[in-house]
Amino acid sequence: MPEFVSLLDETIEGWWDVRNGLIAEVNNIPAAKFGFRPVPQVRSVREMVQHILEIAMMMTGELTRPDTNLRRAPWPQLLRRYAGPAYRATTKAQLLKLLKSQMQDAERRFRAAGELALFQFHTRFDGKQGTKYAWWHHGIAQEEYHRGQLATYQRLMGIVPALTKRIQGG
Repeated sequence: MPEFVSLLDETIEGWWDVRNGLIAEVNNIPAAKFGFRPVPQVRSVREMVQHILEIAMMMTGELTRPDTNLRRAPWPQLLRRYAGPAYRATTKAQLLKLLKSQMQDAERRFRAAGELALFQFHTRFDGKQGTKYAWWHHGIAQEEYHRGQLATYQRLMGIVPALTKRIQGG
Protein backbone atom coordinates (compact mmCIF):
# COMPACT_ATOMS: atom_id res chain seq x y z
CA MET A 1 0.00 0.00 0.00
CA PRO A 2 1.48 3.38 -0.93
CA GLU A 3 2.11 5.91 1.79
CA PHE A 4 0.00 8.96 1.11
CA VAL A 5 1.10 12.43 2.04
CA SER A 6 -2.31 14.00 1.54
CA LEU A 7 -5.94 13.41 0.62
CA LEU A 8 -5.03 14.83 -2.78
CA ASP A 9 -2.47 12.04 -3.31
CA GLU A 10 -4.95 9.40 -2.18
CA THR A 11 -7.75 10.72 -4.38
CA ILE A 12 -5.49 10.91 -7.44
CA GLU A 13 -4.28 7.36 -6.79
CA GLY A 14 -7.88 6.18 -6.48
CA TRP A 15 -8.87 7.89 -9.73
CA TRP A 16 -5.90 6.34 -11.53
CA ASP A 17 -7.10 2.93 -10.31
CA VAL A 18 -10.57 3.60 -11.72
CA ARG A 19 -9.15 4.99 -14.97
CA ASN A 20 -6.73 2.10 -15.49
CA GLY A 21 -9.62 -0.33 -15.01
CA LEU A 22 -11.67 1.63 -17.52
CA ILE A 23 -8.78 1.63 -20.00
CA ALA A 24 -8.50 -2.16 -19.61
CA GLU A 25 -12.21 -2.59 -20.38
CA VAL A 26 -12.07 -0.25 -23.41
CA ASN A 27 -8.95 -2.01 -24.67
CA ASN A 28 -10.73 -5.36 -24.27
CA ILE A 29 -13.47 -4.39 -26.74
CA PRO A 30 -12.59 -4.94 -30.42
CA ALA A 31 -12.53 -1.73 -32.47
CA ALA A 32 -15.16 -3.18 -34.79
CA LYS A 33 -17.57 -3.35 -31.82
CA PHE A 34 -17.35 0.34 -30.82
CA GLY A 35 -20.66 1.01 -32.56
CA PHE A 36 -22.45 -1.60 -30.40
CA ARG A 37 -25.39 -0.42 -28.33
CA PRO A 38 -27.71 -2.85 -26.48
CA VAL A 39 -30.85 -0.95 -27.54
CA PRO A 40 -31.30 2.09 -29.78
CA GLN A 41 -32.03 4.45 -26.86
CA VAL A 42 -28.61 4.12 -25.16
CA ARG A 43 -25.07 5.16 -25.97
CA SER A 44 -22.80 3.03 -28.12
CA VAL A 45 -19.43 1.93 -26.76
CA ARG A 46 -17.80 4.87 -28.56
CA GLU A 47 -20.37 7.35 -27.24
CA MET A 48 -19.99 5.97 -23.70
CA VAL A 49 -16.23 6.51 -23.74
CA GLN A 50 -16.70 10.00 -25.19
CA HIS A 51 -19.21 10.74 -22.43
CA ILE A 52 -16.83 9.54 -19.71
CA LEU A 53 -14.16 11.81 -21.15
CA GLU A 54 -16.45 14.84 -21.49
CA ILE A 55 -17.44 14.58 -17.83
CA ALA A 56 -13.83 14.11 -16.70
CA MET A 57 -12.70 17.08 -18.79
CA MET A 58 -15.46 19.33 -17.53
CA MET A 59 -14.92 18.19 -13.95
CA THR A 60 -11.18 18.81 -14.17
CA GLY A 61 -11.65 22.19 -15.80
CA GLU A 62 -14.23 23.42 -13.33
CA LEU A 63 -12.83 22.00 -10.11
CA THR A 64 -9.32 23.30 -10.73
CA ARG A 65 -10.35 26.89 -11.38
CA PRO A 66 -10.68 29.33 -8.46
CA ASP A 67 -14.28 30.27 -9.30
CA THR A 68 -15.91 26.86 -9.79
CA ASN A 69 -19.60 27.15 -10.60
CA LEU A 70 -21.35 24.16 -12.17
CA ARG A 71 -24.24 26.44 -13.10
CA ARG A 72 -22.08 28.96 -14.95
CA ALA A 73 -23.68 27.75 -18.18
CA PRO A 74 -26.37 25.24 -19.16
CA TRP A 75 -25.12 21.64 -18.93
CA PRO A 76 -24.55 21.09 -22.71
CA GLN A 77 -22.63 24.37 -22.99
CA LEU A 78 -20.52 23.59 -19.94
CA LEU A 79 -19.55 20.24 -21.44
CA ARG A 80 -18.74 21.75 -24.84
CA ARG A 81 -16.55 24.36 -23.16
CA TYR A 82 -14.14 21.64 -22.02
CA ALA A 83 -14.72 18.49 -24.07
CA GLY A 84 -13.77 19.28 -27.66
CA PRO A 85 -11.02 16.63 -27.74
CA ALA A 86 -13.48 13.96 -26.56
CA TYR A 87 -15.87 14.73 -29.39
CA ARG A 88 -13.09 14.62 -31.99
CA ALA A 89 -11.75 11.25 -30.78
CA THR A 90 -13.75 8.60 -32.65
CA THR A 91 -11.49 5.56 -33.06
CA LYS A 92 -10.51 3.06 -30.42
CA ALA A 93 -6.87 4.15 -30.64
CA GLN A 94 -7.77 7.84 -30.30
CA LEU A 95 -10.06 7.21 -27.35
CA LEU A 96 -7.51 5.05 -25.52
CA LYS A 97 -4.82 7.67 -26.06
CA LEU A 98 -7.13 10.40 -24.79
CA LEU A 99 -8.15 8.38 -21.72
CA LYS A 100 -4.47 8.29 -20.73
CA SER A 101 -3.50 11.84 -21.67
CA GLN A 102 -6.62 13.38 -20.11
CA MET A 103 -5.84 11.64 -16.83
CA GLN A 104 -2.24 12.87 -16.90
CA ASP A 105 -3.49 16.40 -17.54
CA ALA A 106 -6.07 16.08 -14.77
CA GLU A 107 -3.46 14.95 -12.27
CA ARG A 108 -1.21 17.87 -13.21
CA ARG A 109 -4.07 20.37 -12.90
CA PHE A 110 -5.39 19.05 -9.58
CA ARG A 111 -1.89 19.09 -8.11
CA ALA A 112 -1.36 22.65 -9.38
CA ALA A 113 -4.68 23.75 -7.82
CA GLY A 114 -3.54 22.25 -4.51
CA GLU A 115 -5.31 20.36 -1.80
CA LEU A 116 -6.64 23.36 0.12
CA ALA A 117 -8.41 24.70 -2.99
CA LEU A 118 -10.40 21.48 -3.16
CA PHE A 119 -11.94 22.15 0.24
CA GLN A 120 -13.49 25.34 -1.12
CA PHE A 121 -17.22 25.52 -1.61
CA HIS A 122 -18.69 25.87 -5.09
CA THR A 123 -22.14 26.02 -6.63
CA ARG A 124 -23.33 22.54 -7.57
CA PHE A 125 -25.71 21.71 -10.44
CA ASP A 126 -28.64 21.81 -8.02
CA GLY A 127 -27.71 25.33 -6.92
CA LYS A 128 -26.57 24.21 -3.46
CA GLN A 129 -23.08 24.71 -2.07
CA GLY A 130 -20.68 21.80 -1.68
CA THR A 131 -16.95 21.18 -1.56
CA LYS A 132 -14.96 20.60 -4.69
CA TYR A 133 -13.65 17.40 -3.09
CA ALA A 134 -17.15 15.97 -2.75
CA TRP A 135 -17.96 16.66 -6.39
CA TRP A 136 -14.62 15.25 -7.50
CA HIS A 137 -15.52 11.97 -5.78
CA HIS A 138 -18.93 12.10 -7.47
CA GLY A 139 -17.18 12.38 -10.85
CA ILE A 140 -14.85 9.46 -10.11
CA ALA A 141 -17.85 7.36 -9.05
CA GLN A 142 -19.61 8.29 -12.30
CA GLU A 143 -16.61 6.96 -14.24
CA GLU A 144 -16.73 3.68 -12.31
CA TYR A 145 -20.48 3.43 -12.98
CA HIS A 146 -19.91 3.68 -16.73
CA ARG A 147 -17.06 1.17 -16.50
CA GLY A 148 -19.63 -1.27 -15.16
CA GLN A 149 -21.93 -0.48 -18.06
CA LEU A 150 -19.11 -1.27 -20.49
CA ALA A 151 -18.57 -4.59 -18.72
CA THR A 152 -22.27 -5.35 -19.23
CA TYR A 153 -22.01 -4.36 -22.91
CA GLN A 154 -19.15 -6.83 -23.24
CA ARG A 155 -21.21 -9.63 -21.73
CA LEU A 156 -24.00 -8.87 -24.19
CA MET A 157 -21.46 -9.10 -27.04
CA GLY A 158 -20.13 -12.43 -25.75
CA ILE A 159 -16.86 -10.90 -24.49
CA VAL A 160 -15.43 -11.69 -21.07
CA PRO A 161 -14.74 -8.32 -19.35
CA ALA A 162 -11.14 -7.41 -18.57
CA LEU A 163 -11.66 -7.38 -14.80
CA THR A 164 -13.20 -10.85 -14.89
CA LYS A 165 -10.22 -12.10 -16.92
CA ARG A 166 -7.87 -10.56 -14.37
CA ILE A 167 -9.71 -12.12 -11.42
CA GLN A 168 -9.68 -15.50 -13.15
CA GLY A 169 -5.95 -15.16 -13.78
CA GLY A 170 -6.25 -14.62 -17.53
